[in-house]
Amino acid sequence: RTIHLCHKRKSAMKKNIAAAPASPHRPSRSLVRLLPAAFLLVMLSAAGCATVGQDFPVSQVPRIQIGTTTQDDIRTMFGPPWRMGIEDGKKTWTYGKYRYNLFVETSTQDLVVRFDDHGIVSSYTYNSTNNWE
Repeated sequence: RTIHLCHKRKSAMKKNIAAAPASPHRPSRSLVRLLPAAFLLVMLSAAGCATVGQDFPVSQVPRIQIGTTTQDDIRTMFGPPWRMGIEDGKKTWTYGKYRYNLFVETSTQDLVVRFDDHGIVSSYTYNSTNNWE
């Protein structure tokens, strides 16, 4: 292979090659650790946004009644939960959508519903960066 460089670049290249340590065939561990973050940054830059979660009908939130609404009622109103878990020994269902954007303000909304041992809503929390819809 022949590489043609201008005279000034050849001398600069010779200096850089002489000063640089021999590179191994495998990338360094720090480079490997940075690759996922760099990939995410490139993808966010290219797309400009990322969305996590799923849409849910926010207009149904006022219909939830503590001590009355059941798990079946919640599933009918909102569909299957995005996440399920346990908080302070109580079953929780989470509905949420989180939109991250490099060019405009981030938009988030989530609903966490807690159920008692009988599957009745014992409490819930709704949070949003948007105005109430």
